Amino acid sequence: MNTGLLILRLTVGLLVAGHGVQKVTYWLGGNGLAGGVEEFRRDGFRGGVLTALAAGGSQIGSGLLLALGALTPLAAMAAMGVMTVAVTVKWRNGFWVQHDGYEFPLVLVAAAAVLAATGPGAWSLDAALSIVWPWWAAPAAVVAGAGSGLLARTVLTDRRQT
Repeated sequence: MNTGLLILRLTVGLLVAGHGVQKVTYWLGGNGLAGGVEEFRRDGFRGGVLTALAAGGSQIGSGLLLALGALTPLAAMAAMGVMTVAVTVKWRNGFWVQHDGYEFPLVLVAAAAVLAATGPGAWSLDAALSIVWPWWAAPAAVVAGAGSGLLARTVLTDRRQT
């Protein structure tokens, strides 16, 4: 089980972090911060540079924490939040990724929820530091993660474009 959780953490965490890197740099095929700002504007967001930095920083931070198995419920909550926003952006395109749908971000949301529910496993920083989360941390992380993404989408939507 610990091997499976390690593989899941590394895969999901590094994918989420990679999305953040693309939002704010030219690395990994990104279009730099200006490209990230433009992407958010095209997707109906307001906030410009601050929105792109917040989203990219949240993805990078939560992804790296998930990969390390550090502060796992909080990292999962943040990853779920930013990827829930991605689900809302791609919703209009339908489910399947070949039509730019929300399939892939939804898988990342679900995988982050699984990590919140199961914990990071024995091969993690949380385990190495003997951090034990209370029973309510997992359900709170799942609810707050999805809820924060939906709230962010609502608050940051540019009403002039709708």
